Amino acid sequence: MSFEISGKVIEVGPVEQKGESFRKREFVIEVAEANSSGREFIDYVKFQCIQDRTDIIDENYLNENIKVSFNIKGNKWERDGKVSYFTNLDAWRIQKVEKDQSGTDDLPPPLLDDLPPENEEMDDLPF
Repeated sequence: MSFEISGKVIEVGPVEQKGESFRKREFVIEVAEANSSGREFIDYVKFQCIQDRTDIIDENYLNENIKVSFNIKGNKWERDGKVSYFTNLDAWRIQKVEKDQSGTDDLPPPLLDDLPPENEEMDDLPF
């Protein structure tokens, strides 16, 4: 399953070689969102690019607004009888965007005319 999010690149790490056949690069984007009262919240989201995807981002993207396409990967790790879980956001595509397109891709609420008609059979349910 893939996801997308937009924000401003604030950090790009170096390519790290982790053994002979694995490499990765991490980067962080700043995502600003406003709630219903207009108060702005800032999130800092860290992604990783692995293997041949490490070259889709570099230091030239710093302070640029981008849209990141990514997958969520969860792993289980056991050591000395202790179980740990961790989650990675694996970026697989990056696109530069204009400043006014940053933030999450929220859809506008549907117009009342766009709502499907109510099912009259459902009106007699006890809840």
